[in-house]
Amino acid sequence: MTQLEELITDINRFEAIISEWDESQRCIAVGLQRSIESLHKVALTNLIKSLKQENLSALNQAVNDEVVYAVLLYHNLVKPPLSERIQTALAEVRPSLQNHQGDVELVAIKLPDTVEVKLIGSCSNCATSTLTLTQGIEQTIKKYCPEITRVVAVNGNSHPPANSLPTDSYWVKATTLDSIIENRILAVRVANNDVIMYRQDDNISCYQNSCSHLGFPLDKGKVEKAIITCSAHNFQYNLNTGECLTVPNVSLQSYEVRVKGENVYVKVENSHRR
Repeated sequence: MTQLEELITDINRFEAIISEWDESQRCIAVGLQRSIESLHKVALTNLIKSLKQENLSALNQAVNDEVVYAVLLYHNLVKPPLSERIQTALAEVRPSLQNHQGDVELVAIKLPDTVEVKLIGSCSNCATSTLTLTQGIEQTIKKYCPEITRVVAVNGNSHPPANSLPTDSYWVKATTLDSIIENRILAVRVANNDVIMYRQDDNISCYQNSCSHLGFPLDKGKVEKAIITCSAHNFQYNLNTGECLTVPNVSLQSYEVRVKGENVYVKVENSHRR
């Protein structure tokens, strides 16, 4: 077992122990955790500032390490992936469009600097749709994604080129293979989706981190022989299939998983299509 695997195992073990404490004890543990994390964030911030001044190439090389990137992302010291930030921007403007029976969807990300979107509903026929695009959607995308310099509105007959990113659904890197310990679950956040991942032999399953009963998080549940038991009301699920063993025909929401090299990707959909 690598040092990283040992650390993850220890974290999972301690979290399982703390989850069984009473509320006052958990509050003390959470307070300690936040204080330590705040200290680490200050130290990492100072380190990044120093490296930017002294050796920017060393900083870029360090960020390319997946473990370093994950820690910096956890502390909000680096940006999330571009596709995730674009979806966040569209989610911000979508409520105002929907108030006028309109919407927007992502058509393509054409690297390095262009995003294509499509206005739908009433917005597609609105005389002020260009103004809406320029003043609302484009500004919001650029706020979250400064590297994007062009936001282009396309019509419904347009098709993204072969080298553009898919939009109805798209793949997001969730974690690495060595982060998913066999016969344990790993809770991660993927493009604003809280999911759990389970590995048994070469098979990796991914489900929404939400019990189908009342929506309680599943990552605190007990796992035994590929069955997870929700810590809230003891609903049980088969982690290989997502099937609920407590109540028939109530399955977990599943996500398609793809492994490429040492990286694990999860297929997610545009938020307004769910």
